[in-house]
Formats: sequence, C-alpha cells, structure tokens
Amino acid sequence: MPKPTDTQSIILSRAAARPGNLALPLPDGLHGAAASKVVTMMISRGWLEEVEANMRRGEPLWRETGDGHGTTLIATEAGLAIVGIEPVVASATASARKAKADAAPIPEAGDTVKPVAVRAGTKQAQIIAMLQQSEGATIAEMVEATGWQAHTVRGSISGALKKKLGLLVTAEKVEGRGTVYRLSV
Repeated sequence: MPKPTDTQSIILSRAAARPGNLALPLPDGLHGAAASKVVTMMISRGWLEEVEANMRRGEPLWRETGDGHGTTLIATEAGLAIVGIEPVVASATASARKAKADAAPIPEAGDTVKPVAVRAGTKQAQIIAMLQQSEGATIAEMVEATGWQAHTVRGSISGALKKKLGLLVTAEKVEGRGTVYRLSV
C-alpha cells in the first residue's frame, strides 16, 4: 500500500474533521496543476471520491460538470484509514453526510477545522499528547520526552502543529516553570 505524502495526509486529516469528510477547501498554496495532480492520484488510489456537490448547502466545488451541476471531493474509508482514522467512524460520518442534506453551510478554511489523524507512537504524537494535558508542557519537558533539540521542538510546534496540522497552540508564562505551551480547543 503506498504511503501518503505530507500534502495528502493534510488533505485527509482535514477532511476527517469536516462534516461529511469534505476534502475541500484544499490547503493554502495548493491550486492549479499541482492540486489536480495530487487529487487525481488520491482518487486513483481510492483515498478520495468525487461526488455531486449539494449547491443548497454551499459545498465547495471541485469542478463543474457542464450540466449546471458540480462535484466536490470527500475522503473515503480507505483514505481515512491510511492516515489512522477508523473506517467505522468514517462510514458513520459519510452516512450522516447523506442524511443531513439540509444542514448548515460547510465551514470555511479558517473556521475551527482541526485535523484528527496523527500516527500513534511518533514523537509528534508525544508532543501533541503533552500539549493536550491541562498543565501543558515547556520546551525543556518536550526536549526530554522526545530527545530532540530545543530548536527542533519549537520548529515542530510552529511548522508541523500550527501550520501543517492547523492546531491552535498557545503559550503563557508560568511562575517557576517558564513558558508553557498548550493546545487550545
């Protein structure tokens, strides 16, 4: 089974967090020929499916079909499973999507869309788990847990967690501990 690229993992993780597993909108900076290439490859591998868009709900369009309708993209069970999301959850969400034809419009890219798939047992998963604790974690604590250098931990928070995964990480100074980082819900 081919392993998804970082971009493909982001698309699938974000889809898992959206109603009906919608894969659109795609990540910032991914458009044109590059977007087409990534999506085509994901469809061919069975990770995404092109379905008719519900215009009344304001679902984003992937492409127009020429007959006044358009299609959108949804993550399949196989696509969600490849990034570590249980297929049972995926099918329940897909069923809910079909049952809620008159639901509220889909949130835009910046609206509380949080990815939910991180491979278990990785250092990134360790950092996320530490940040999810009510007491949060300092850079020194994350360095000790992962064995990474301090600049690598800071880069992971800034790049992977905030930018790529779209998580909201907050920092606050705590007396006696220094700067403590937490995941905001």
